[in-house]
Amino acid sequence: MAIIDRYLLKNFLGVFMVFFLSFFGLFVVGDTVNNFGELHRYAESNGGLFRTVLGYYGLRSLVFFDWMNPLLILVAAMFTIATFRRHNEMTALMAAGIRNLRMIRPLLIMASVLVLLAVINREFILPSLRQELSLDMKQQRDQKSDALTPVYDNQTDILLSGKGLILSNEKIVQPNFFLPRNLDRYGVQLLADEALYQRAAEGRPRGYLLSGVRQPEGLVTEASLQVEGVPTLLTPRDTAWLEKDECFVVSGVEPKLLASGGTWQQFSSTSELADALENPSVKHNPSVEVELHSRFVQPFLDINLLLLGLPLVLTRQSRSLFFSVGLCVLLIVVFMAVIMLCHSLGSAAMLSPSLAVWLPLMFFVPLAVATSLPLSE
Repeated sequence: MAIIDRYLLKNFLGVFMVFFLSFFGLFVVGDTVNNFGELHRYAESNGGLFRTVLGYYGLRSLVFFDWMNPLLILVAAMFTIATFRRHNEMTALMAAGIRNLRMIRPLLIMASVLVLLAVINREFILPSLRQELSLDMKQQRDQKSDALTPVYDNQTDILLSGKGLILSNEKIVQPNFFLPRNLDRYGVQLLADEALYQRAAEGRPRGYLLSGVRQPEGLVTEASLQVEGVPTLLTPRDTAWLEKDECFVVSGVEPKLLASGGTWQQFSSTSELADALENPSVKHNPSVEVELHSRFVQPFLDINLLLLGLPLVLTRQSRSLFFSVGLCVLLIVVFMAVIMLCHSLGSAAMLSPSLAVWLPLMFFVPLAVATSLPLSE
């Protein structure tokens, strides 16, 4: 690695870290001010204020990195090159016959590494921390479950609901299942203390094992019920592996699909999103397919944004650092607005999800190619 490469990389990573810590610090300060009382109570039972802030916001820094990575890459690259030009260091290299493309090569390589780290974070790290990231300080302090959104099982027409959801254990707290007409022979509501999701194994179907069944009364003495010849509501009377206060509801709706606020989409890997779309028990809105396609497009959009911004600081007219920053901000606003508009149209079914996600790339790639002539000079 040449000296100039190490010099540019050092400045690039320095600017990247400064902006990341600055923006994330503003987020932490704003969030702690708005929730100082809750933060203080949470800290009392978790080893002090410093340990609480470090642990709680340390995990959320991973989400912040996922959100801000492409913007920080562009800002860091533009500040690095603009400062380089301002000190006339680029002029000396150009006089030595070194082209722009050679000078920015280490920045492009490091940007690709950061994009790859964001993909790893999105696909492996965030899904493994889904439960911790979905709970706020109050829920963690009280050891409460996550909020739950009722969902219909399309195969059985059972409405799955409950008081809360513990994703780490795949458990519904105080489940309240509403049974359709073909399953309400013993009662419309199915109430229990908890419902533990179990996957298919050893001849057992996948579904929810309900413990502490309170309603319907006398369910343990009744026979199991079927839907179109398929056992759906299993009871202890004719199911040997069930205890007296248990029953089993066959369902393909996994607990993560019940998480409220769409957190299951944000903190799911690409394979999990694909499996959810193929699940016949759940009818998804187009936003899930939009999220799935965006996982493939996002790395290319991150690099595309950088290639759109680099020519703004590589032209001979853009010597002013403030002028370059202004162009950078304008570019980011336009870029994000187009992406958000297309995603909204896809989620609203006004465009096909695939077209809505790929359309920004189809628009910005030719624009990046048309404006990248300074890179080859």
